[in-house]
Amino acid sequence: MNKFDRQSSSADIQTLPDDIAEELSRLPSEVISVDDAPSIAPPVPLSQDEVRTIVISLMLTMFLAALDQTIVATALPTIGRQFQDVSNLSWVITAYLLASTAVAPVFGTLSDIYGRRVMIIISLSLFVAGSVLCAIAPNMPMLILARGLQGLGGGGIMPVVQTVISDVVSPRERGQYQAYFSSVLMVGGILGPVIGGVFAEHLHWSMIFWINLPLAAAAIVMLLPKMKKIPVFHRKRKVDWLGGVLLMASAVVFMLVLTWGGTRYPWLSPTVLAMVGGAVALAVSFVWHARRADEPFLPLKLLTGSVAPFALTAGGCGLGAITGLTVQLPLYYESVYHLTASEAGLALIPLAAVSTVGAAVAGRTMARAKHYKRVAIIGTSWAALCGLGLTLTTLPLWGLLTLMAAFALGLGTTFPVCVVSLQNSVARPQVGTITGAMNFFRSLMSSFTVAAFAAILLVALGIDVPLAGEHHAAGAVAIPAEDMRHAFRYVFGAATALMTIAALCLIAMEERPLAGPATAQPVEMAE
Repeated sequence: MNKFDRQSSSADIQTLPDDIAEELSRLPSEVISVDDAPSIAPPVPLSQDEVRTIVISLMLTMFLAALDQTIVATALPTIGRQFQDVSNLSWVITAYLLASTAVAPVFGTLSDIYGRRVMIIISLSLFVAGSVLCAIAPNMPMLILARGLQGLGGGGIMPVVQTVISDVVSPRERGQYQAYFSSVLMVGGILGPVIGGVFAEHLHWSMIFWINLPLAAAAIVMLLPKMKKIPVFHRKRKVDWLGGVLLMASAVVFMLVLTWGGTRYPWLSPTVLAMVGGAVALAVSFVWHARRADEPFLPLKLLTGSVAPFALTAGGCGLGAITGLTVQLPLYYESVYHLTASEAGLALIPLAAVSTVGAAVAGRTMARAKHYKRVAIIGTSWAALCGLGLTLTTLPLWGLLTLMAAFALGLGTTFPVCVVSLQNSVARPQVGTITGAMNFFRSLMSSFTVAAFAAILLVALGIDVPLAGEHHAAGAVAIPAEDMRHAFRYVFGAATALMTIAALCLIAMEERPLAGPATAQPVEMAE
């Protein structure tokens, strides 16, 4: 623990309002000890204008990473034609996703060891270098390798940005800021395919990578001068590189299983089964090593207790549900409602946009309410009810979009509550580690849900179905509307089950007091 924490921890507790001090007095001693818990409302030597500048630059940085997850999709046909290689096009997206998922816990942990400033510079540098190499790639293999390098930077941006926010904003205020970042992620996901299609059609596909340079430069110019004033919470220690390699390797193999299973190879093929065995062996090796290392790369105790496992599961279920539906719904819209590919993309906006409204509601509630997790419990329960309605009813398009928006409103409440609860449950020198782990498990859950929803459709329809981005031409999906409607009831049922699990996890999760000033008098919700 650094000098700043040693001087402020005990004094912070003594100067708390009586109601919060009383809450803390009832907590286990390890929760509020100087070594094991975050300081309570530490003084942040930043003005509101400086905080605003930091937040805007962080939002721009995260927008870069979010945009490049989807911007390539609509440009793939153009890229394939130029390089005369369509068989490896999927790797342009897969390479980025594999790399970004694998390194999320790495950058989170390293930010706790070497500091946020160093890691945000490294992640942005890798991202920009990868963007340049993608833009000038002479062939498909070089483009795929460059996308992997870009993914290393993009995967580092997400956890480091969320960790920096935890350094400058108190837990009680943090939910509102997390809602802003949820909006950035959704906007980036929606605009990505649109921008990629415009650049590929009217300019050149390389512009989807060149545009990252001025945006990254603007983010760095705004952010780095202010970061010198951010309180320092990292702690230098020995890096457990073996543990990090084992964790990354198991993640990569598992992601390949989800990517190739049911598409390139049958699920029960020897190749997929061997990869599953390899992923399990690597994961077991990581756990074995982490239990014996003095300072493991990802301390397993961080993933246990009365907060972390429930917050990780609830957040993973929420992101998995919205990701799985976003990938599969265009197929439903095209087959059942006979929309074009572009119209089907526009029909996704209620799902993405309204979820950010739910996140904003939860964030504002966290700043005011003592029992802040209730808004997420109500939201996920409401989403489960809406999902049940989608499962049991047949609706016209306007009715489906309305119910989907109501589903998204409840779903969005999970994100700020889960993120802030996780960060509030660990010591300050471990906030980056738990944030990286959160991004890691959410990415795995998203990939798993996409594969699971595709498998559900495969079983229900009895034929292979294309994923998003593979059914651009109208009429390309020759599946009767009634069959598709029946099959999607199982998909909606799976989304309902995910939201039910999220609600149960939030009910079971311990609700620890949030440090920091309330924007208004705490609002007591009805018992």
